[in-house]
Amino acid sequence: MNFLEMIKQLYNTEQLYGYAEEDITKAKVLFGALPKALEEFWSQAGGTKQLHQGQDHWIGPQDFQEQAWLQNSDYLILLNENQGCCQAGILKADLTKNDPPVYVTMDQKNWSVCACTVTEFLQAALAYEAIFAFAYQADDFVLWLTEDELKVIQSKLERKSYELHGWIEMDMSFYSNAYDHMVVVMDCGDLEVIYGAASEKAYKKLMEVMEGLGEAES
Repeated sequence: MNFLEMIKQLYNTEQLYGYAEEDITKAKVLFGALPKALEEFWSQAGGTKQLHQGQDHWIGPQDFQEQAWLQNSDYLILLNENQGCCQAGILKADLTKNDPPVYVTMDQKNWSVCACTVTEFLQAALAYEAIFAFAYQADDFVLWLTEDELKVIQSKLERKSYELHGWIEMDMSFYSNAYDHMVVVMDCGDLEVIYGAASEKAYKKLMEVMEGLGEAES
């Protein structure tokens, strides 16, 4: 997978922007080390404006200088839920690893594995956050999904290798046939689905699969 191309098409942008090298260096000095996978993302794409127009707040290297709570955590926080009720981060003891696991918490006390590597977390979280920024979405944003409807999605769309576990207490799987659209199935005991596309053409193509699937939440 071309990770950077995935980001460009999901977020409908031709140009990606990294964070300032000075800010990345300051974060590296502050924590003693940064995983290679995170440093590459920050330097190549992390500062792209479109990535910060989704649902939740991506933490950038400059934030660690400005917000004390980020320094005091045992984890290097990567993503903060929009109301602050859920965070994902890397255990500080793992920062010397190239691509360590990412953990998630709802209370800053109990943490569980969210993704097996930083790379997987970035792929999954960026795919999830893109749907909130898509120009084309379902009229009813969140839909209930049956097991039979899930089988339809699985038969017609490619299931991605990345997953997201425990984010706002849901396990997420991802489906698409191209970079410019995404379907996220969220398992919270029941099944929910959200989906969208970066262009009208991509959305019409996606609706050939999704039309009639799911029931609006009451």
